[in-house]
Amino acid sequence: MRFRDRVHAGHELAERLRLRQEAGALTHPVVLALPRGGVTVAREVARALEAPLDVLVARKIGAPYQEELGVGALAGDDPPLFDKRTLDFLGLNEADLDEVVERERAELHRREQRYRQGRPPPELRDRTVIVVDDGVATGATARAALRWLRRQSPERVVLAVPVCSPEAADLLRGEADETVCLQRPAGFLAVGEWYEEFEQLTDDDVLTALRTQ
Repeated sequence: MRFRDRVHAGHELAERLRLRQEAGALTHPVVLALPRGGVTVAREVARALEAPLDVLVARKIGAPYQEELGVGALAGDDPPLFDKRTLDFLGLNEADLDEVVERERAELHRREQRYRQGRPPPELRDRTVIVVDDGVATGATARAALRWLRRQSPERVVLAVPVCSPEAADLLRGEADETVCLQRPAGFLAVGEWYEEFEQLTDDDVLTALRTQ
């Protein structure tokens, strides 16, 4: 099954989570979107659960001269998480990525400031926190986000996505208390192939979604 767009995916995911909420598994929820793509999906989830919506900004760390090849990720001010096997394969060490990490950290903070527009971060202690993205390919960025989130002392952490690769599902097992993934296709290549419409979103799109929740 392919989703028409992120709104459609959000509706489908929201229905699954609403059933979990009715069963008592999602008490006192707050929804955190991984921007940019996850915000449109997360808005539909937050509406269905009548929960506040905010963002959890995480950034992929790309290999030097090949930015699309992820070698790690970071969230908040936590140390970056690196994929040791990929670094070894490329003949890189963590120090080789210092400049990339600094650049991505600056972009992470820029986006946090832009999206929140002076609002304080949400209080997550003792909440059920539902982290939403439009899909998970490698799982590196989601893992960094979930590990940062654990340090905020939530009562329960749920990762919810419309589609994820089987490899990412295995990688993220144990990072959240519960993972809700509507589809785990064996022939997974990229998140976008599971959407009929998968346009790139802008900062303004994120702000609009947050305002219209």
